[in-house]
Amino acid sequence: MRVKTCQGFTLIELVAFIVIVSVALVALVSVFSRATQDSVDPLIQIRALECAQAKMDEVLARKFDENTPTGGVPACDTFDAGTNSCAGILADTDLDDVGDYNGHTDTSKDRCSISVTVTEAGTDLGLASDAEARRIDVTANSDGGGQAILSAYKVNF
Repeated sequence: MRVKTCQGFTLIELVAFIVIVSVALVALVSVFSRATQDSVDPLIQIRALECAQAKMDEVLARKFDENTPTGGVPACDTFDAGTNSCAGILADTDLDDVGDYNGHTDTSKDRCSISVTVTEAGTDLGLASDAEARRIDVTANSDGGGQAILSAYKVNF
């Protein structure tokens, strides 16, 4: 007597296998495709952050006010009201103090556009008046769409 043995796959089993494998491959390719598209995003963000940090370092290296002497000592408004009073945020072209950077834009950096805003913000830090500190906001946009916003305070001391 002959015994029947299975020696292969049926057509339905082969079609089901092909469908399952193709669905898995489509999912895998779509994941790799998305990962490839997003692989540049961190570099664009880092470029924008580096541009913003460089400009922030430049601004923070300046003196607090137009009437603050080089070195920052004595701070403006530390004497009588008539002498050595702070001039406030006055934008001029020499960029020798923090207030001069208010409204400043810079597109000379490598593939970045930078804008700076300076505001009186002493009460944000719990100081007696707004004139005692300035908040500096630097916004950098890189050409690939990355954006970085940095904020820092410069205090009159």
